[in-house]
Amino acid sequence: MGLHRVVALVMAPQSTFELACAAEVFGVGRPGLPARYAFTVCAERPGPVPTLAGYDMLVSEGLRALDAADTVVVPGWQRPDGPASPAVLDAVRRAHRRGARIAAICSGAFLLAEAGLLDHRRATTHWRMAAELATRFPAVAVEPDTLYVDLGDVATSAGTAAGIDLCLHLVRADHGAAYAAQVARHMVMPPHREGGQLQYAASVPAGRPLDSLAPILDWAAERLHEPITVDDLAVRARVSPRTLARRFAGQLGVSPGRWLLQQRVGAARALLEETDLPLEAIAARVGLSSATNLRRRFHSMMRTTPAAYRRSFGPRRGPYQHD
Repeated sequence: MGLHRVVALVMAPQSTFELACAAEVFGVGRPGLPARYAFTVCAERPGPVPTLAGYDMLVSEGLRALDAADTVVVPGWQRPDGPASPAVLDAVRRAHRRGARIAAICSGAFLLAEAGLLDHRRATTHWRMAAELATRFPAVAVEPDTLYVDLGDVATSAGTAAGIDLCLHLVRADHGAAYAAQVARHMVMPPHREGGQLQYAASVPAGRPLDSLAPILDWAAERLHEPITVDDLAVRARVSPRTLARRFAGQLGVSPGRWLLQQRVGAARALLEETDLPLEAIAARVGLSSATNLRRRFHSMMRTTPAAYRRSFGPRRGPYQHD
């Protein structure tokens, strides 16, 4: 199985953090974890590229590197108010036409919009720049309260850490939840963050500290095999179901029931990838009661069946297998 080629396109002055998001996920070898990606950095002109951190990075590859990329990552664009280089736009469009996946982190969405890759399509960017993106490119359906948007051929993310969320999501799409979880574990990151980015946009009013959901989330995640209900979560949190729903909506952007189903389906995905357990046993382990219920819930969330998912990502035949 060949390595998936990821090429990051850097532009001066380059954000070091946004580039590091892609490099850490796609470019770092990890003990005990089979390599799935080859990572390269390119620029319009090879040579020194200034960064926002005050130093130059030496880039040896030019735009031709995009011609061999399976995924192109645009890790931010610090001058989105001006026109992009025609050569850069042409290289990105050319990569997209031949089937490369194009992923933009934060302000990199402006470059994709200028290239026409987001016309009449959903996209996101840092919440501070969402209104500007919508104004400058009215054909783009901007979603300001979204951590990332993946359209298959094109993906965009919100700012800073949401770039890691997007990159881990792409790994999950390529190689399954278990492999992505191992990458995240090496990075000491959650494999998937819940909620939208507006939860980070405004400070909590003085005198009203936010009641963290972390204890109840941890408690529930350890008991997915039990028939936990939303009422059980409310009792554990010592609040009414209505108050719990408000907290989930405010902090995670989902209802308690939806969050619980996401955890159960996520646990089922990992078991489908890593074990040969029958569906009845998996359903029992993740609290979905029966194989029939597992199939229905799994299909509603994943748009595929557990059997098809196992064929793609299972321990014998899928891309997640040890070399």
